[in-house]
Amino acid sequence: MDKQKSIDALQFFVTHLSDGAFVHKLQGQIFKSQGFQKLGDKYIEHYSEEMGWVEKFTDRILDLGGDLKVETREGRALITDPVEYVKADLAIQEPGVELLMKCMETVKDDPTTYDLMKDYLKDEEEDLYWSQGALEMIKCIGAQNWLIRQL
Repeated sequence: MDKQKSIDALQFFVTHLSDGAFVHKLQGQIFKSQGFQKLGDKYIEHYSEEMGWVEKFTDRILDLGGDLKVETREGRALITDPVEYVKADLAIQEPGVELLMKCMETVKDDPTTYDLMKDYLKDEEEDLYWSQGALEMIKCIGAQNWLIRQL
């Protein structure tokens, strides 16, 4: 087992997932301030869930004897239109799920990290399906009707 491959993969997800989680938190707060309570709660809960994965990944890095890093990322614009945000989030989720699948190949000789990533993949697929379903619903009932359901 190449511990460094696992550590590098986990650190990559710690960095990018914590960044994305924070965006979800802020987006949730924006949506709640607009009166879209359900949508806001969904994204704020998503933040907590993602930070739970960050914690699991950091624990695994430490178990492997790795050093944790706080890596900075470039800023990202927040989106005030809920429908446009779901579209933008989906545009990140789709390649993210593909990247995660490729990453699992890298850690396949580390069963513990592989299983952890597999569980995370299942969670990410559920998020992907929610976004796809939301956009299908918007297409079927219209944006205004969908937004009413988010109040």
